[in-house]
Order: sequence, then structure tokens, then C-alpha cells
Amino acid sequence: MKRRKFIRTAGVGAAGVAAASTVVAAPAIAQSMPEVKWRLTSSFPKSLDTLYGGSELFAKTVSEMSDGKFQVRAFAAGEIVPGLQVADAVQNGTVEAGQTAAYYYFGKHPNFVFETGLPFTMNQRQYYAWLDFAGGHELVNEFYKEYNFRSFTFGGTGCQMGGWFRKEIKSMDDMKGLKFRVGGFAGLILQRLGVVPQQIAGGDIYPALEKGTIDACEWVGPYDDEKLGFNKVAKYYYYPGWWEGASVGSLYVNNKAWEELPKPYQAMVEAAAGRVTSWMVPKYDASNPAALRRLVAGGTELRPFPRAVLEPCFLEAYKFYDELSAKDPKFKKIYDSLKAFRTDENLWFRVAENTFDNFNFSMSAQGR
Repeated sequence: MKRRKFIRTAGVGAAGVAAASTVVAAPAIAQSMPEVKWRLTSSFPKSLDTLYGGSELFAKTVSEMSDGKFQVRAFAAGEIVPGLQVADAVQNGTVEAGQTAAYYYFGKHPNFVFETGLPFTMNQRQYYAWLDFAGGHELVNEFYKEYNFRSFTFGGTGCQMGGWFRKEIKSMDDMKGLKFRVGGFAGLILQRLGVVPQQIAGGDIYPALEKGTIDACEWVGPYDDEKLGFNKVAKYYYYPGWWEGASVGSLYVNNKAWEELPKPYQAMVEAAAGRVTSWMVPKYDASNPAALRRLVAGGTELRPFPRAVLEPCFLEAYKFYDELSAKDPKFKKIYDSLKAFRTDENLWFRVAENTFDNFNFSMSAQGR
């Protein structure tokens, strides 16, 4: 009897000690974690709850993972710096981090296009695969060393729309002389074909379109475009946005801020950026159909870009890439990697993904 009582007591005691250790350990670990405060400036206005919402989700996730010890405060475009100056703010250490689209900075070097998406190359899934598993991000971050920051994939949009026009576009002749707000690298391609590209931050596009400073614009897709009100001043809505068959977001982090960050917090940054990436594209996919229906019901004329527009743009794009590769070894190094990966990816997608999609869509069109 005494032996059984001893065993029961010992068991309870051990469990009690273990429970007590657990209770004590959690606060001890939390107390050992330093308080860190970062500022994150975004290229996007607060009205865009998916793009800018990625920054808010990132800040929330990091705070929850660190029990409030690691605080990231997100600022919308214009609150600290204008939307197109995020890279400079991170490079100079004005802020520790920034949410942006890398291709906004192609004026610094053409290589800034690669992280967002090179026109006429791959879709969103393929682009993520190249960045994460085929050396794309290693090459991009090697290049970014010159600018004193590193980058993490930070969401995306999927294939974008081709934009809003006041007149119908039937050939490249209709595009010539058009003052067209278009993001990033595509402007260089279109300029070679007679378009007058304009790079304007998201929150400034509507006033420019309304006042006639620009003739046409593109942004992302129905969900965001409806919020920005482009349908109120332009009737024709074209697709696809060939310049962004994929559009990958970027989280820039200043190198000094990164190096000073404790290893557990570095892991939190990577995990939180991954959460944003897994959240953003599905949110757009879920939100775009209803927005498109509303736009069309409100009088928007939905139009596909004719082949007479797409084909010249495609050919000019690859002619331009070849010219850049011939004169710029830095561009060639990343382009060769992307192009080789694209060849294999397209072979695979043609076997299963595209076959399934094409059949499934054709049957759905029959009301199935």
C-alpha cells in the first residue's frame, strides 16, 4: 500500500514539476527576446486592401509570432516616402523594410524587372517555382547587394488585365502616340513600338486619367481597378496584361537591419512573408470574378487584345531581351537562368495543366 501511494505521489509530483516548468519556461523565453521596432513603407495606398493589406498581415503575423516583441509598423505610399521611392528608402536606411514591385526601379538597372516578372515569360506558379527552387532569388539577391538590401517574395497578383482605354484598340497603329500608364519594364518595349509610357504610382493614376494627362492606364485587375474607379473615365477594358502574366511582390529589407536581427526574428520575417505570399493570389482569385461582373454590368466594354497587338509586342520584347543580353552581362546572367527554366516549365504545363484547363474551360462554356 505504501509503495502504491509513493508511486502515485511521485507521478503527480513529476507531472506537477513538468507543468510548472512549462509555465515558467514560456515567459522566460519571451523575456529573453529583445524588443525590435521596424518601419515598413509600402508602394501602395491603404484603399488597396489586398496589396497594402499584405503589409498589414505581415506586421500582424510577426507581432503574434514574437508575443509582441517584434513590432513592424506599416506605412502607406506617401506617408514616409512616395510610392516609387521605396527602394531608395530601404537602401538608405530611412526604413528597415519596404513593400514594392521591383520593376518600378528598372531605371536603375534592367535587372529590377526579374523579381516582379519579365513580360511574356511565365505564369504565377512558374515564376514562384523559378524564384524559390531554380536559383532565381539567389541571382536576384546577389544583384541586390549593390543596393544594400535583400528581398523576399511578398505575394503577387496572378495574370493582370491589359488596362483601360477611351477608344478601341484594333492594331498597334491605335497604340502609337498613346500616353499609357504602364508599370515597369513593359514601357520600354511599348516605347519601341510608338507608345508613350508613363510610370505613375497607384494612388495617382485616377487623377491623371481623369484630367487627360494620360490617355489610358493599367493597374492590376477588376478588384483593384474597380476600387480605383478607372471605369468612370474609360470605357474599354482590355486583356490580358501580357507584361504581367505573373506579378510577384517584393519585401525589401535593409542589409544592416537584417544582420542585426536575431536569428529567430529572421525566421519570423521569412515565415510572415511566406504567409503573405500564400494569402494574396487566392484573395485576388476569389475577388476578381464578382468585380468583373459589376464592371461589365455598369457599362464597361470587355475586349481581348487582338493578335495584331500581341504578336508585335511579343516579338519586340524578345528582340529587346537579346539586345540587353548582348551588351549587359548582369542582365544575361539572370535572363539565361529564367529562359532555360521557362523552356522546361512550358513543356510540363503543356502536358497536364494546359490540357486540363483548355478542356475544362471548353466544357464549362457549354454550361456544364
